[in-house]
Amino acid sequence: MDDVRKLDAELNAMVQGGQILPAFERFYADDVVMQENSEPPISGKAANRAREEAFVGSVAEVHGIHLLASSTTGDVSFGEWLLDVTFKGGGRVKMAQASVRRWKNGKVAAERFYYNKG
Repeated sequence: MDDVRKLDAELNAMVQGGQILPAFERFYADDVVMQENSEPPISGKAANRAREEAFVGSVAEVHGIHLLASSTTGDVSFGEWLLDVTFKGGGRVKMAQASVRRWKNGKVAAERFYYNKG
């Protein structure tokens, strides 16, 4: 459990520092499955990398990415996040979300995000 706690803390620090794509490359498994709310899950690192790149590319300015709380139990980690961003061609959005990560062999094997779509 200490390894997962340490890995999760490193990943969270990179995300808070705006290093979303480097964090994705370092910490996510080749066969990762990611899911937004109740949307269908997306399988594979390449497909999820494209999704992450699209998100990062849609942001004009990051005002803050804050981890409000986190916890680890076994191979599962939880985070409560507050994102404050301005999107290209859009307005400023403050979004609260929770994430659940399932770790396997030192990599994120699955991640799901929970949030209101506004």
